[in-house]
This record gives sequence, C-alpha cells and structure tokens, in this order.
Amino acid sequence: MNQQFIRGLEIDWNKIERDSYLKNIEALKGVEQLEFETPITFFVGENGSGKSTLLEAIAVAYGFNPEGGTKNYSFSTYDSHSNLCEAIRLSKGFRQAKHGYFLRAESFYNVATKEEDYADAGHPSSRFYAQSHGESFLALAQQQMQPNGIYILDEPEAALSPHRQLTLMLEIHRYAKAGAQFIIVTHSPILLAIPEAKIWTFDEGAVHTCAYEDTSSYQVTEMFVNHREQLLDRLFKE
Repeated sequence: MNQQFIRGLEIDWNKIERDSYLKNIEALKGVEQLEFETPITFFVGENGSGKSTLLEAIAVAYGFNPEGGTKNYSFSTYDSHSNLCEAIRLSKGFRQAKHGYFLRAESFYNVATKEEDYADAGHPSSRFYAQSHGESFLALAQQQMQPNGIYILDEPEAALSPHRQLTLMLEIHRYAKAGAQFIIVTHSPILLAIPEAKIWTFDEGAVHTCAYEDTSSYQVTEMFVNHREQLLDRLFKE
C-alpha cells in the first residue's frame, strides 16, 4: 500500500493557457500523471528541463508558500511562480503530515529574512546570518526535518560542500526511515546515491524513471574523476 503523504499527481493541461511557455517545455508537456511510491523521490535533468517548475507547482498545490518555508509562511518578494499549480491535482495519502517544509536554494535569503521577522519570545530566531551560507543552509534543513513530515527540496546541495552533502544525505535517509517523505530536485551525485530512492529524469524529451548510474550527474562526474586529464585536454583544445 502506498503510504506517502503525496501519492501522486495529475495535470489537467486544459487549465493551462494555449500560449503558455509551460506547453513548450518538452519533457514537462508530456506529463499527465506521476506516482510517488517511495519515501524519497528525485527529479533530475538539465537546466530548463522543467523539473523545478514541476516541483514548485507540487509545493504550492500542497499549500506551501511559493518562495519556501513552512505552511505558516506567507510572504512574497517577487511573484514568479507559474500557474501550473492550478492545473495539478494531488492524490494525498491517508496519513496526515505533522511537519513540512519547502526549501528553495534560490530564495533562501528571503526565507531566512522572514524567519527573523516571524521570531518572538516563544520562538526565537535561529540567526542564520550568524553562520556561513553553507552552515546556515544545512542548519535550516536539519532544524526543519522531523519524522512523519513532508519535505520538498529544490537543489538543497547548492550551498553545501561535498562533506556537508554527505551529512544531508544521512539526514534525509534517517527521516525517510522514520516516516517522512521527500521530493527533491538535485544535480548532486552524492544525494542521488541514497538507497531505494526513485529517480525521475526530465532528459531525453520525456519524464521517465532511470537508474542512478544512468543520470547525467553520475556519468559526468564519473567521467571527470576517472578521465580528468584526457577530458580537459580535449575541452581546452576545442
């Protein structure tokens, strides 16, 4: 039985305007439905392939603020999200999530600012600005993760060193085992290596599942590490 908080989605493309740019995103325009059967789901693919657009729409359709945060965050510094969320119908599971967070690398500064604004005597600020960008990014993720929560993460590795990515990988795996659900956009071959995660790739013009070793993140990294001199020689000659 599928026990995830978000079990799947359907997209009604009739609710999207005919001239919308969404219908020009090759992989995305072919998506009518997806299922989330595992606690950890990854979206991978090249820039512009539609993965973050879909992730954002899922987050907003679930009730999160478009720029990130918990469901209690309600602010807007720049209204840039698409109307794909209006065409998505989420299939929710029988369990009720006790916690949740939408983490976006590109709007982390805005969310950190609001975290200070929302702070009071009962809920003091974590003062993320007192830490380095990478440390504060990881601290925010670690503070928000709880068992039985749902976490939608857009490129969480962006500010993290490889070592910190390993730390985040362990945290994600730990809470997934404790009943949390994660839907993550990433380019990190480290995070993608989490056992038993399901990977949806947006490459090759259609959204489809793939093995870890078939992701471009793994293949390019593996090629560079094992054939660095030959690769650099060829690139610089060109």
